Amino acid sequence: AGAGLPLLDLTGPVRGAAPWGYLALLLSVACVAADRYFGVTSGWMRDVATAQAVQRRLQLLQFDWATESVREVLGPAEGTAGEAAERCLAVLRRFTEDVSELVRAETAGWMVEFRVGGAPAGIHPAVPGGARPEPGGAGPGRFP
Repeated sequence: AGAGLPLLDLTGPVRGAAPWGYLALLLSVACVAADRYFGVTSGWMRDVATAQAVQRRLQLLQFDWATESVREVLGPAEGTAGEAAERCLAVLRRFTEDVSELVRAETAGWMVEFRVGGAPAGIHPAVPGGARPEPGGAGPGRFP
């Protein structure tokens, strides 16, 4: 509208629209500048991305928990009840550690984004994607 109204004023269909077009253009530039300065759009996108990552981890936790529950219902074919409890606790521990790492990495990213002088090297995520390597396994953690 900011660029179109002055053109319409020049061509003739709408008289006196040029000042309103320039005002609309100025207002749009001010909105973009405020968004860049305050980080509203980037903050919203980071919020949505983090919520989706937590949702993925929750779905994987539910699947792993259901798997352990089915194992328990079918009978202790693999070890004792204590070992089954340890497997369930390991599933919960992985989930908790992955979500904690996600929150830590997001907080560190937020601090870097809003800090003028940059962040100390100690708060940057050590592993891209925020996943920790699995004990005894190669590659990133079970929860992507």
